Amino acid sequence: MPKPPKLPQGMPTASQVLDFIQSSSIPAGKREIAKAFGLKGQEKIKLKALLRDMAEEGLIDGSKSAFHRMGGVPKVTTLKIVAIEDGDLIAEPDNWDPEAPGNAPRLIVREPKVARNAKSAKRPPALKRGDRILARTEETDAGWVAVPMKKLPARTEGLMGVVEIDKTGKAWLAPVDKRVRQSSPIADIGEAEAGQLVIAERVGRSERAGLKVIEVIGDPLAPKSFSMIAIAKHGIPHIFPEEVLDEAPVAAKLKLSDKTREDLRHLPIVAIDPADARDHDDAIWAEPDGKGGFNALVAIADVSFYVRPGSQLDREARKRGNSVYFPDRVVPMLPEVLSADVCSLKEGEDRAAMACHMHINADGKMSSFRFSRALVRIAHNIAYEDAQKAVDSGNPPEYLANLWAAWKALAAARDARDPLELELPERRVVLDAQGKIAEIAIRERLDAHRVVEDFMIAANVAAAKALEAKAAPVVYRIHEPPSREKLTALRDYLATMGKKLALGQVVTPGLFNRMLKDVTDEAEKALVMEAVLRSQTQAYYGPANAGHFGLSLGSYAHFTSPIRRYSDLLVHRALVDAFKLEQPAPPGSIPDTSGLSDRDRASLQQVSDAISQTERRAMEAERDTIDRYVAAWLSGRVGEVFETRITGVQAFGFFATIVGLGGDGLVPISTLGGEYFRHDEAAQALVGSDSGTTYASGDRLKLKLAEANPLTGALKFVLPDADTGRIEARGARPDEWRRGANSGPKKAGKFMAGKRGRPGNIRHQGRKK
Repeated sequence: MPKPPKLPQGMPTASQVLDFIQSSSIPAGKREIAKAFGLKGQEKIKLKALLRDMAEEGLIDGSKSAFHRMGGVPKVTTLKIVAIEDGDLIAEPDNWDPEAPGNAPRLIVREPKVARNAKSAKRPPALKRGDRILARTEETDAGWVAVPMKKLPARTEGLMGVVEIDKTGKAWLAPVDKRVRQSSPIADIGEAEAGQLVIAERVGRSERAGLKVIEVIGDPLAPKSFSMIAIAKHGIPHIFPEEVLDEAPVAAKLKLSDKTREDLRHLPIVAIDPADARDHDDAIWAEPDGKGGFNALVAIADVSFYVRPGSQLDREARKRGNSVYFPDRVVPMLPEVLSADVCSLKEGEDRAAMACHMHINADGKMSSFRFSRALVRIAHNIAYEDAQKAVDSGNPPEYLANLWAAWKALAAARDARDPLELELPERRVVLDAQGKIAEIAIRERLDAHRVVEDFMIAANVAAAKALEAKAAPVVYRIHEPPSREKLTALRDYLATMGKKLALGQVVTPGLFNRMLKDVTDEAEKALVMEAVLRSQTQAYYGPANAGHFGLSLGSYAHFTSPIRRYSDLLVHRALVDAFKLEQPAPPGSIPDTSGLSDRDRASLQQVSDAISQTERRAMEAERDTIDRYVAAWLSGRVGEVFETRITGVQAFGFFATIVGLGGDGLVPISTLGGEYFRHDEAAQALVGSDSGTTYASGDRLKLKLAEANPLTGALKFVLPDADTGRIEARGARPDEWRRGANSGPKKAGKFMAGKRGRPGNIRHQGRKK
């Protein structure tokens, strides 16, 4: 075996350290690096500082005992098998940090080599999707490769659950994640009692060692428990460090001056928000210019004035990436003294704002724009519904009439642009004063929502174009066109419906819009809309512009919500630099600059990747919580029949959602009767071999609710005439969840997931081919 090349002795550069870490055949920690470069005494102290700087700059990750390239994988690490592609097992790091740059590395799993004469050598166990392994890794020209060392025991994700005591007196942790199907043994129950929601940690490395309860949350169905489950499961930072809370009041006391800011307090600027809004980022104003066009203003909270680069506030905001909104609480990106008070644009209060001044011509296009730091005083905070009611009355106040007139011009320009128009209903959970569910409904879409949305889009476009004109850094909001693979899948699916999608043409949002307009049957339109939505890529943040396909825009940034999105804060800082809007803080209070720091500029790609990840994390947490509230709301209605629509089809059954309410539930194939059902993947359908009965994505049908588990958010449906009883959620009290309920839960039976329902009248339920 050739000897490794001799390294230069003495204090290395960052580049030399990185080369050594990547080429080392063993895990390279601080000790190994010091030994390789012959470092002693004070040089080891300098090495420690160098490694810390490299970590902060996003060059390396890991710990002092084993570093690796940022975005890479440690030499020896825990992986999780996530897929099987072309016969190869694909793994990802088991504990990938969502704030790490880029997506999680994907590794091809290779079997370890076994010597020919090692007949007695123990063969590695067979692996499947979901398994965890300890593996050695290597980065090759073809990508990352992992060689398993041993298979690890399964792990209960989140380690949050409900304590259950079996007949023998043994304690178990029942999971609150519907993807985890098995309970885990509890070795140390502490002060917890049966039925309580707890957080636990592993006692040892072995699964058999069990868990130790480290925190008792209490009643799993109490108000705020559902959001706490999501916070713990997704690892969302929700407690501000003491140093951040200490710094927030200092920043909040920064003085505003009408001498250094454009004074716009005379304008009747209004903030139109949800009735239950916890913060107010944006406000708008418009007036006719006398020539058929409009002068308009979008005023956005000037968070960059208070949250300076390098401050403790900034570090925490960067870590969180965004605020997370639940029905019962918000986990803010910034402490409440800033997010809900000093930065929030409140009626009648002087506030610091970043103002986007626009001129909109008669065709609804922006003919000019400029940015300034301003002092504003919001004339009114109005709920969407109230603003809409005032306009519909026929005699709205002048400031609203002007906004609606300017919006009609913007809407005309939007129609000409022809962005993607998908009707995506949003579920809304309304809680009463005690935190119980008062109502769950689909949020009504008003013109007032569209007015604010189109003003915000215009300001976001202006911010992107203004920074491009100054050759300044931009954190773009990017939505790429659908991939060739997804378009091919969409074409094949539409072909099963007798529709054509020619892939030789340029794919635009308008192509999808025209396709949807040609569908007159509402059930079929929902089906096509679902398919189009699945074909779209996921939007993300990045410093390299790739346009926004969905909005049909060439340049787009997020500028309008810096209270709740770090991306917008970075755009504000770039505008401060580009247009020389700096306003230094008093010496000794917080960092001086409010523009982009050197760290911001150097790590724009890394921070863009990180906030893209935190955004996805927030979306998943919010969706999971809504699902739990919906299941809680429905837990008192098990056995009732609902109008549903099929939202997805798999070989093991299909998923359906209750029309007008939401909440996806599974209909197991085992409950569809004795007939064999074939899974037609291209048509996204289950087809009966004898009757031809078909269950396809988009179909509407009546289903009976067989199970609703508030702790996991899981629902289960069966055909109306299937023979099923009811499963009770652990500790559920459905009558307490639904306001006005005057009776207790119905008598429970037992639901056997593997039991086949009676074939009965399934021909009438399904769709005949």
